[in-house]
Amino acid sequence: MDKDILIEYFPLYKEALFLTLKIGWQGIILAFVIGLIGSAIIHFKTPVLRKIVGIYIELFRNTPLLVQLFFIYFALPKVGIQITAKTCGVLGLGLLGGAYMIETFRSGLEAVPVIQTESALSLGMSDFQTLWHVILPQAISISVPGILANVIFLLKETSVFSTISLMDLMFTAKDLIGMYAKTIECLFLLVVFYLVMLLPISIIGAIVERRMRYGQFGD
Repeated sequence: MDKDILIEYFPLYKEALFLTLKIGWQGIILAFVIGLIGSAIIHFKTPVLRKIVGIYIELFRNTPLLVQLFFIYFALPKVGIQITAKTCGVLGLGLLGGAYMIETFRSGLEAVPVIQTESALSLGMSDFQTLWHVILPQAISISVPGILANVIFLLKETSVFSTISLMDLMFTAKDLIGMYAKTIECLFLLVVFYLVMLLPISIIGAIVERRMRYGQFGD
């Protein structure tokens, strides 16, 4: 392994890491918002919207992100909807992640005892107040492991962004390998930068999960 090559390519991977994180976290925030709204619709059994959310979940959970990106980036312009590659990445990741987040939050909401809702309503709280102040905080606490797993999964899924010409980590590695044939060095840096991106989240997630479990159940 050539150390000089590693030093030379390091800035390129660093720039790609920042782009990957920027698009990845924007997509995750969008997924989080979709997850909260969709899970609330399912939890309160809103008649028509519940069916729409169900179709959305099945559609995006059962199709690859690559196919979704191709549809957004290449098919939508055919009907007059122009989307940049970065917007396509955020939208594709957010829609895919939203389907998983809905199920994660839904399981958290269902895990909150019904007596909590009944008690809040008996005290004169509205449905929204009950959801926001009583149910949702407990549901999010319960859902922390699933949320963190989804975050890591979505950040790893950014590896397909290279197919729509986004200069992410995977695109940078493939580009450098194709031009200079430094396969070992390029793949080594790719692994290192993915670890730099994902390992802290995994460690922090384990700490947060342990603290929340302690807060709920003690030792």
